[in-house]
Amino acid sequence: MALTIIHSIASWFLRKRIDQIEEFIKRPHEVQENVCAKLLEAAQSTEMGKQYDFISIRNYEDFASRIPISIYEDIEPMIERARRGEQNLFWRTPIKWFAKSSGTTNAKSKFIPVSEEALQHCHYKAGKDMLCLYLNNNPDSNLFTGKSLRLGGSKELYEENGTIFGDLSAILIDNLPFWAEFSCTPSTKVSLMSEWEAKMKAIIAESSRENVTSLVGVPSWMMVLLRQALAYTGKENVLEIWKNLEVYFHGGVSFVPYREQYKQLIPSDSFRYYETYNASEGFFAIQDRNNSDEMLLMLDYGIFYEFIPMDSFGTPSQKAIPLWEVEIGKNYAMVITTNAGLWRYQIGDTVRFTSTSPYRIKITGRTKHHINVFGEELIIENTEEALKKACHEHHCSVIEYTVAPIFMQGNKSGGHEWIIEFETAPEDIEAFTRTLDTELKALNSDYEAKRYNDMTLAMPKIHIARKNLFHDWLKENGKLGGQHKIPRLSNTRDYFEAIWKLKDHNEIGRASCRERV
Repeated sequence: MALTIIHSIASWFLRKRIDQIEEFIKRPHEVQENVCAKLLEAAQSTEMGKQYDFISIRNYEDFASRIPISIYEDIEPMIERARRGEQNLFWRTPIKWFAKSSGTTNAKSKFIPVSEEALQHCHYKAGKDMLCLYLNNNPDSNLFTGKSLRLGGSKELYEENGTIFGDLSAILIDNLPFWAEFSCTPSTKVSLMSEWEAKMKAIIAESSRENVTSLVGVPSWMMVLLRQALAYTGKENVLEIWKNLEVYFHGGVSFVPYREQYKQLIPSDSFRYYETYNASEGFFAIQDRNNSDEMLLMLDYGIFYEFIPMDSFGTPSQKAIPLWEVEIGKNYAMVITTNAGLWRYQIGDTVRFTSTSPYRIKITGRTKHHINVFGEELIIENTEEALKKACHEHHCSVIEYTVAPIFMQGNKSGGHEWIIEFETAPEDIEAFTRTLDTELKALNSDYEAKRYNDMTLAMPKIHIARKNLFHDWLKENGKLGGQHKIPRLSNTRDYFEAIWKLKDHNEIGRASCRERV
């Protein structure tokens, strides 16, 4: 009875937010201009504000010409000062928390500032909006009659010089209001366990006893959890464990390679999948319609957006443009200014607009995660779509993959070399390779041109990975957990070689996931 009352109250409250969302959909440019003005006003007295004379900035043109676009290395010295306790450097209110993010392109950790404003008006607001949009589209939902199973890469927080750092998920969990504990599983204690494999076991033991109605987490690691849960309970599918499960909120990596496997784990035509786009730097977009792979760009989270067209990215002619100048179908690198003191910060993600009324996007990849050794401009969106179609045709499914260039030697053409770990392997890998190549040609005209007569690019070369190859690489590099991802595409062979060298390693002393649970 208590949960039913909570469900009714929460549903009513969250749906009120729809009016505000509809407002920024109607006036997107005005809302974004106001966000920019408020950020500048808030930081006028900071060291950054004085350096670039924020008080005299009157319009977007002043903003763009005055403040340079930055990457993490540019702002690292100031962030390190903030971590040592200095305040009022790039944001007016005290920066107490720093989200530690290692990523996959740089072994050196990044410490992303997290302000109180970012917590309350971005991350937590987005969490409520995620539920709000879902409930608005599904009025018969019983979401709040049960609990949400959350899976993050949380580790304990560390204090140093009066500031605190750790995974963003740990910061978010540590600052949640007390009542949020009642709506989530596992407990905060289990969620913040540092040892990943022990944590997975504890999550399953605790959550399998709960009435779980929703899942939240990265697709790759959530799949590991669900499979271990099936082994633990002896059930055939996930709905036999949690009969009232109705939606999975996912993000972090593309869902395309995992969709068919989830359909097998959760065999229900009514089950919903909702995609989100969030990072240590902020929460940016949420799927706002059922059965869609597009996300609504959230414009009132204290984040001002700019975009660099990828056809000029990294060149002397590179120029960022505001939201009101973007075009549908083009690929852009995203630049953000935030209420945690990031100013014109290049986040490293690339997006494509599918609509400008309202502004909806798809994530297409990373600025550093593409292959353009031969002018082929291959992006993650291409490889994921081609894999999906090849898997459908050959009745197989992919767990993980990575791709690297084969550099030209002498008169030999270059190429792309793949490592793929299949859940179900194709019967004919050569036929699968031909289909994959055909689909890549259809999706990417630059790739097609370079493949003409094998002159620049030869047929792709595919290696079938042994079971758990990618898991073992992550484990060897201390990267087990929700926030860590396999590098899909690279212009170098570094990741490829590091992963492939483990191909013949025996898994001595490590039982399989199924056996451990």
